[in-house]
Amino acid sequence: MKHVLEVLPVDPAHPTAILDDLEEAIAGQRSLLPVPANDSVRTNLLKNTLKAGRDIDDRIALVVSTSGSTGTPKGAQLTPANLVASADATHQYLGGPGQWLLAMPAHHIAGIQVLVRSLIAGVEPAACDLTHGFDVAEFAYLAQELNSTGDRCYTSLTPMQLSKAMDTLQGIDALRLFDAILVGGAATSPKVLDSARKLRVKVVTTYGSSETAGGCVYDGQPIAGAQVRVRNGRIYLGGPMIAHGYRNLPEHEAFEHPGWFATSDGGTLDDDHLTVTGRLDAVIDSGGLKLHPEVLEKFMLALDGVDSACVVGAPDERLGQRIVAAYTGSATRADLLEALDELPRWQIPKDIVHLDAMPVIGPGKVDRQKVSELFA
Repeated sequence: MKHVLEVLPVDPAHPTAILDDLEEAIAGQRSLLPVPANDSVRTNLLKNTLKAGRDIDDRIALVVSTSGSTGTPKGAQLTPANLVASADATHQYLGGPGQWLLAMPAHHIAGIQVLVRSLIAGVEPAACDLTHGFDVAEFAYLAQELNSTGDRCYTSLTPMQLSKAMDTLQGIDALRLFDAILVGGAATSPKVLDSARKLRVKVVTTYGSSETAGGCVYDGQPIAGAQVRVRNGRIYLGGPMIAHGYRNLPEHEAFEHPGWFATSDGGTLDDDHLTVTGRLDAVIDSGGLKLHPEVLEKFMLALDGVDSACVVGAPDERLGQRIVAAYTGSATRADLLEALDELPRWQIPKDIVHLDAMPVIGPGKVDRQKVSELFA
């Protein structure tokens, strides 16, 4: 049988309004394409590239777009079994179902899964109004409301949201109310994680994507049912939460082996603990020497006065690519150069730009394409 892929507009002010639609999709009654109701350009792009309004296999509950900053967005085809397997494994890892606070855009997989977990747990989630961004005061108020239920309390945040909440006493007090805070979508600064531990904020770092129905590796360990392999430096993820290919790219090599997803990330496995080293397609080749930009970014983020960092390769006639960097924070360029002097000389950025705000795309991901354009 076939369904027609229906567009599901998600209002950032009232994201829980789609709960009934999600429940019908999980029950196998509809196939939905979540789109941002307040972004007509993105909505039209997704409708056209992911074939909204056309037939789709009725086993597909959701088509969730990837949030890459370049190229055509891909649509991961998720079944009810994918979504439920992920939600159940998350609750098992965290110690049981609980109340959820939605603070992520609900057209992205991280936000969708907060709603799915709430449906599975049989609870009504609280939700932040993200129309004008993440507001710590509202987050704190809703956290208090959840805490008053006496149940276990959970939320999901981007690293940027976590850092913003930890900047105020009100935010810190709110964060401490949660039994676990899932943090993903981008690498989290080791400095922020260390501060969270000292403040008794229970952070769980997550790794996953739309193609894996959300995070499937928590604190470096696969959740129930998930599997991790690393071959030739590339991370492969398997298990019942793996999507059934892409809606618009049915023959994509990432899903060449059923039940497995070949990521674009490099990593290492040490005693079954996964360390993500960075995107393979972002590796900078500078004069024949290869650098994962995330390695240098992690070094920069550990420095005082650096709030965010992005390292990219800019075209260079002699080197092929030269290493350049952008950052935000109170540190001066001189501060950075002094600290970076302990690195191998070839890894020191040839150009460093201070930004008032780092360009982002999707749920807290740095827009590397826009950063690259700064050095074009």
